[in-house]
Amino acid sequence: MAVDQLSRAFVALADPTRRDIVARLSVRDATVGELAESYAISMQAVSKHLKVLEEAGLVSRSRDAQRRPCHLEPQVFDLMTSWIERYRRQAEARFGRLDAVLAAMGDGDSSPGADAPRAPGPRSAPEPTGPADAGTRPHPDRPDPDTAEGAPS
Repeated sequence: MAVDQLSRAFVALADPTRRDIVARLSVRDATVGELAESYAISMQAVSKHLKVLEEAGLVSRSRDAQRRPCHLEPQVFDLMTSWIERYRRQAEARFGRLDAVLAAMGDGDSSPGADAPRAPGPRSAPEPTGPADAGTRPHPDRPDPDTAEGAPS
């Protein structure tokens, strides 16, 4: 099964270290060594993270003499953003329809029969009438944890 670029990008960004690398590269380009200084992991581990980001198209490396700086590739973020935006618009449309239904239901309360008596709302629990510590006594069928066998002293 072929994995599309969008899937690779989301998989690459599922790791918090890779997301942090992306955040650092959004500020400025950096080499593997410069990135590795910020983490308690080896340069090889950072390099592996960069390889995943490269395969997803999120990062690319260039050559500047002996330096190989990594930099962010914004095109993949545009692809991800457009995908997310499509579903955000759909969700907003659903919420808009729900708001309209709820508003219509609210308008129904002002109909001629709206003055009819309504059922009472939830009642609050009665105040305890026993001693002040009645709520702290153990249930009669259950042992008191403070006096039960094996309870810490």
